Amino acid sequence: MDIQEKIEKLRKEIELNSYLYYVEDNPKLEDYEYDKLFRELETLEKEHPELITPDSPTQRVGGISEKFEAVPHKNRLYSLENSNDENELKKWYERVLKDLNPATGQMSLFGTVENTKDIDIPLACEYKIDGLAVALTYKNGSFVQGLTRGDGLIGEDITNNLKAIKSIPLKLFEPVDVEVRGEIYMPVSSFEKLNQKQEENGQKTFANPRNAAAGSIRQLDPKITAQRDLSIWIYGGIFEGKNAPKSHSQTMKKLKELGFKTNKITVVKGIEGAIGCIKKIDEVRKGLDFATDGVVIKVDDIHSQNELGFTSRVPKWATAYKFPPEAVWTNLKEVAFQVGRTGVITPVAILEPVNLAGSVVGRASLYNFDEIKRLDIMEGDRVLVKKAAEIIPKVLKAEKTDKSKPFKMPECCPCCDFKLIEKENEVGLWCPNSICPDVLKGKIEYFVSKYAMDIEGFGEGIIAQLIDRGMVKTWADLYTLTLFDFMKLDLIKEKSATNLINALEMSKNCKLNKFINALGIRLVGKESADILCQYFKTIDEMKAATVEDLAGIDGIGEKMARNIYEFFHDKNNIKTIERGLKLGVKPVNTYTISDNLKLKGKSFVITGTLVEFSRDKAQEILKSLGAKTPSSVSKNTDYVIAGENPGSKLDKAKALGITVLNEEEFKEMIN
Repeated sequence: MDIQEKIEKLRKEIELNSYLYYVEDNPKLEDYEYDKLFRELETLEKEHPELITPDSPTQRVGGISEKFEAVPHKNRLYSLENSNDENELKKWYERVLKDLNPATGQMSLFGTVENTKDIDIPLACEYKIDGLAVALTYKNGSFVQGLTRGDGLIGEDITNNLKAIKSIPLKLFEPVDVEVRGEIYMPVSSFEKLNQKQEENGQKTFANPRNAAAGSIRQLDPKITAQRDLSIWIYGGIFEGKNAPKSHSQTMKKLKELGFKTNKITVVKGIEGAIGCIKKIDEVRKGLDFATDGVVIKVDDIHSQNELGFTSRVPKWATAYKFPPEAVWTNLKEVAFQVGRTGVITPVAILEPVNLAGSVVGRASLYNFDEIKRLDIMEGDRVLVKKAAEIIPKVLKAEKTDKSKPFKMPECCPCCDFKLIEKENEVGLWCPNSICPDVLKGKIEYFVSKYAMDIEGFGEGIIAQLIDRGMVKTWADLYTLTLFDFMKLDLIKEKSATNLINALEMSKNCKLNKFINALGIRLVGKESADILCQYFKTIDEMKAATVEDLAGIDGIGEKMARNIYEFFHDKNNIKTIERGLKLGVKPVNTYTISDNLKLKGKSFVITGTLVEFSRDKAQEILKSLGAKTPSSVSKNTDYVIAGENPGSKLDKAKALGITVLNEEEFKEMIN
């Protein structure tokens, strides 16, 4: 046997055993035997580098990317319509039957629409995985490209990172061309181990397995992705040609035969069969090692799928039944307190750890002291907890027990021990210490965040070290740090330190609105900062404004005006800003200031993808003309601009009778 044949034989043996271990969960080799084969292949490939191929098992971890390239999808990835109860499911099914052409295909067997209650077409039911959607392309059986879902039309190329996930085959069992769709996820058990490791290293923990998976798959270094124990469920594939499968269930069977880890699928008759399947999945889902937030129901027959087609954003032949947000009872051990970036004290419920919507929860927000009074919360209470928007644990209500007792309101800051104060016309308690470490950490975290200065690489762990070691006391201090300063920090090597220095340098040329937002003025957020930059050309103009000047601006208000005025008349704040400017920070106002703001006071919401403008650019133009651009539709919205593939905001706008503009109408208005 020559070297090339030996290498090919080793690769096939390793691929087969990887499939049995990571896909079938049925290993045939002991770990040491598998490792021995892998080391033998590595040795041969090192001796004969000309024989290394991209789909070799040794090539799972590639080089570090500078960034992820945006790539158009060959076949668009659609969203799914959601159904939240049985009635909505039945209405979806009635629409399916109505839209299918009764003169063709299997529908000709079932009669007219009036008899739909008796029609039972095959439906495929499968777990709705709470993960990150990806599209994988295989040519001649080899994995060549993997993209994130993105906006459905364009995704990011994360091929190298996907190669690091061992349940994704690099070479299929047959040399076919196919594009498959899957959901990257992190097993619940792996998520718990990762969070434990993050805590031990003093790093930020992840809110849930989905966030952990999304954060892991978008690492620039695939080696980090490889350490995170990610997996995939394949939920669909696109085959072409005469021999393409005729149904979704046949497609999934074929994908499994090719070597993919496929989502569990059950084919049922009609909507009642689907409802029965949903109930069975609901009974078992809490014991699964992956997070599932619902069930996807699809018309099984592909001919019928093609006949039904798509709306502008969803397939008509599929829907997702979402389970109600999970709520569980547990015990409230104590009420703790934490201090935020503005100095406000927030009460936090410390709970008996409980499994909630796929993750172990031990803390929940109590928001403020008014909420505690409203819920009549005491330590020792039995409390009902749910995840708001499936992410943030929240206490819904409390019941008294024989252990319930009032908790003591804090008198001093839980971080720096300064005596807390109450502010006039404000609810709650504040830490007045401007150099309180927790306040500083919150301020710096906000300063470097995406909608502020957008400085990459500054995680909570790095910021905590900089403040705990006294290296940073204001945001301006960030711009005095050297390569050597960063290399003093734990787990920071020269390359990481260089990246941090470069990120700081790039942030110096910033937009004025982002800089104002980054300053962390109380009540001033992204939208308010934008409004200020429409009315004031420079920071000096803002500093010179009176409370009356500021309060007279639509969208500012009296409370915010007073906070802005006080911020720009605090000598420490002015000193920090002046120091930052001397260190090279150059905020530029990109808004065109005009005496005639023709859209002044008007509110615009953008939904979907515009052809000639990015969303940020469209919002910037609107704001330069005096308009407001909130993110959600309400009765106060004047216009909704609808691009391609608009979401639910368009439906809400129509329901409220709000004027909807297409891109051409928007261009006419701004011209």
